[in-house]
Parts: sequence; C-alpha cells; structure tokens
Amino acid sequence: MNALEIKNLTKSFPGFTLENLNLVLPSGCIMGLIGENGAGKSTTIKLILDMLHKDSGTVTILGRDNQGDICLTKEDIGVVMDEVGIPECLTAKQVGKVMQHTFRNWDDAAYVQLLEKLSLPENKPFKDFSRGMKMKLGIAVALSHGSRLLLLDEATSGLDPVVRDEVVEMLGEFTRDEGHSILISSHIVSDLEKICDYIAFLHKGKLLLCEEKDRLLAQYGIIHCSAEQVKAIDADAIRHIKENPYGVEALVLREKMPQGMEVSPVSLEELFISMIKEANAR
Repeated sequence: MNALEIKNLTKSFPGFTLENLNLVLPSGCIMGLIGENGAGKSTTIKLILDMLHKDSGTVTILGRDNQGDICLTKEDIGVVMDEVGIPECLTAKQVGKVMQHTFRNWDDAAYVQLLEKLSLPENKPFKDFSRGMKMKLGIAVALSHGSRLLLLDEATSGLDPVVRDEVVEMLGEFTRDEGHSILISSHIVSDLEKICDYIAFLHKGKLLLCEEKDRLLAQYGIIHCSAEQVKAIDADAIRHIKENPYGVEALVLREKMPQGMEVSPVSLEELFISMIKEANAR
C-alpha cells in the first residue's frame, strides 16, 4: 500500500493555480517537495490534510480518501506546519498532557525523551521559544503518537546546522520501519538530499518532475567547456547553459553525451536551480 496518492489535484486562487498535481509516495520512503516560495508546497500539504477545499482530484492517505473518516486518518499522521499551532501560554510539559487526551496512541515516555534529546525546556512558555525551538517541539509531538505518515512543511527551517542534522537523522530512523513514510517540504535542499528517496520539484503550481533521487542524480550531470564545444553537443542533451568568463557550465543528460567527455556529478540544489531557470526562460 502506498502511504500517499495524489491524482489530478487542482486548486485555484486569484493569481495562482496548483494544477493537476500527481504524486505517489510509497510506504517506507521519504519524498522531498522542493520549490521556491509561492510554488505551492504549503498549499499541497493543506490540501492533503483537507484544510483547503480542492477544486478537483483525489487524495488517498494510507489507503483512505482524505475526505472520508479524516479523524481516524489523522491519528496516523504527524504534522508540522511552517507555523507550529500550539497555544503560546502552554509549556512543553503542558503540551504533553493536552496531547494525551488528543491522540489515542500518545506515548508520553517517548515525548519526554524527545524533549531531552532536542534540548527543549519542559516549563518554559511556548511564547518564549525561538522559532527553532518551536519547530523542534512540533517535531517532538509529531513523533510521539504512533504516526505512520509525517507531513512536514519547512520543518528544518530556523534550526541551526547541528540541530538540523540531528532532526534529519531522526527522520531517517523513523522510516527504517517500512510502515513509516514522510513527505517533507524544504528550501534547504541539502537536507533533502541527505535523506530523501524521492524528489518532487514544484514551480508556480506545476510539477516539473517527480523521480527517485538516486536515479535523478545518475541521469543528470554538469559539464564545463568552451562555447565552441557546446555547439558540438546534441541540443537534446542540454537542459540549461550558464556562461561565465571562463567558458560554459551546462546541465546535461549523461546518456546523450559524447563518449570521452567528462561529466561531473550534479547536486540537487544545482539541478533545481537549473530547472527553475529553464522553466522561467520558456
């Protein structure tokens, strides 16, 4: 069973449309949702949770339609939005007591362990937390009630590099159980490159691609050459060209490159930026 299936999902606002989105997240996997601000990442997650009314399409979560028994479905979903919705007067300890009466599978011992691991004070009001601390508390809650699917919207935002690395490691541990899956959006592409099995690129409400990360990185590469050398390459092999004083840097399809030409590895961030620039140039 897939953890998440999205088919032809569409939602229109004045000046923006999320258009015919199709995604499949297999169980046991992590999918990174990458896009610049305003690309539709948060809109997608809110539509999955039925926080927004879709115009058309279907969303299936853990085998159930998201407009069916959503209360039952949400027991299995851990959610961290870009703004953590916890009352500002509550302490982390009080949040745990509230969650005991919110989720049937709440594990208070696991929650207390996570507070300690993430260096979160138990008795400090939420309003006095930094943004990074607020995100960490949201993650602790999401991981403490037997979730099978995590939906994380910019969950590593506001965290310093050391804590980000700890959180990324925790998310990797979560999906070692084949029944656990994660959809995570982030503009910190390097975090997603560490942990994701699948990558989905959103741009202005449209899905540019959705592919296995390893296959994607094996498919594309970067070449550095002269402008004359680029002219000799099959145009279908080139996805984006950037000229500089020293020559040309190009994003290319490895399989279409001439034999013997050196092709360097491409990072997800380089690939994403190149694809956005290519899409904007059309």
